[in-house]
Amino acid sequence: MELARMQQLESLAGEYGAPLYVYDSTVIKNQYDRLLKAFKIVKNVKLNYACKANTNLNILKFFRSIGSGLDTVSIQEVQLGLLAGFKPKEIIYTPNGVSFDEIKQAVDLGVRINIDNLSILELFGHELNDYPVCIRINPHILAGGNANISVGHIDSKFGISIYQLPHIVRVVDNTGIKVEGIHMHTGSDILDVEVFLQGAEILFNAAKKFRNLDYIDFGSGFKVPYKEGDNETDIQYLGEKLGERFNEFEKEYDKELTLMFEPGKFLVSQSGFFLVSVNVVKQTISTVFAEVDSGFNHLIRPMFYNSYHNITNLSNPKGRPRFYTVVGYICETDTFGTNRKINEIKEGDILCFENAGAYCFSMSSNYNSRCKPAEILLLDGKAHLIRRREKLEDLLTTTEEISI
Repeated sequence: MELARMQQLESLAGEYGAPLYVYDSTVIKNQYDRLLKAFKIVKNVKLNYACKANTNLNILKFFRSIGSGLDTVSIQEVQLGLLAGFKPKEIIYTPNGVSFDEIKQAVDLGVRINIDNLSILELFGHELNDYPVCIRINPHILAGGNANISVGHIDSKFGISIYQLPHIVRVVDNTGIKVEGIHMHTGSDILDVEVFLQGAEILFNAAKKFRNLDYIDFGSGFKVPYKEGDNETDIQYLGEKLGERFNEFEKEYDKELTLMFEPGKFLVSQSGFFLVSVNVVKQTISTVFAEVDSGFNHLIRPMFYNSYHNITNLSNPKGRPRFYTVVGYICETDTFGTNRKINEIKEGDILCFENAGAYCFSMSSNYNSRCKPAEILLLDGKAHLIRRREKLEDLLTTTEEISI
């Protein structure tokens, strides 16, 4: 991390307190433009930000301002998107395992619907066959990532199996349902572009079964680097190969189509920094712990996904490197990093977790009755408070107190 960035973040921690999430809109815009540029040979490309990665209303508004659509997975995310100013048809709703009543709520709001269940598709066709839908296919491929974040494999709960395509076609023909799009999503941390392209070919073949498509959605899951020398998805290569094949298919299909993606982590992960203060430096027989004023209540990814977040001591950038195990203050095992080489840490120092823009605050909780941290957005270099720090009163807002 550059010294200027470290000084900026440490200053924000001093001004707003820790723990604190900080997001840089410039990084988001650069990633957005980078992905569009990779697919420049395709005439119609639409990126729909997968907002489950970070649902702060101001982040959504920023995406709307740069031309993005929105990918949502719950009726609440749909409602947030509308509050952020997205038009209904700029929002695609891709739920999993929800009730038909929730799907009908999304229909009432006028957004695009993506269905990943045969029984729901048939019910939708009987009751709402004049409302266009997208169909989510499970291509049964594994393009990268571990079992927790790969959703295109054969045992996944997501999507309708490609082997059930004849059944899908029969339901569509019998009910007269209008299919406007077809979709797949293999999961996060895609490294093998060739495998992803195989999945795309499966989707192209499925698309031939539906004559009046408007778009083909290839999901996302592009990997970003988490540490120096880390691998990432070769976006440029993917853009060249998939872009060429998409243009070929468009000619075969004899209809102008839109190529869609739904990136989340790729767009926001590297924009985020999570700042914590060191409460205690504790040495045991074999380990030196840096114990911070946070835990998996604020950042669960290391414990939940075994994910790696680079940790930097902002307060001592030129200090002597030592090895620390960085842990939280939750009354559970909440280890952020084991045996990490970090510049010497003292109590009160500010540590920074990088790649904290995606699935970090959005997966936070109030476990141990701890309050959630504040969030800052850097917009044109200026810091804006986009979520205040919680107080105890916030934890009680939904509590109904009774006489005991």
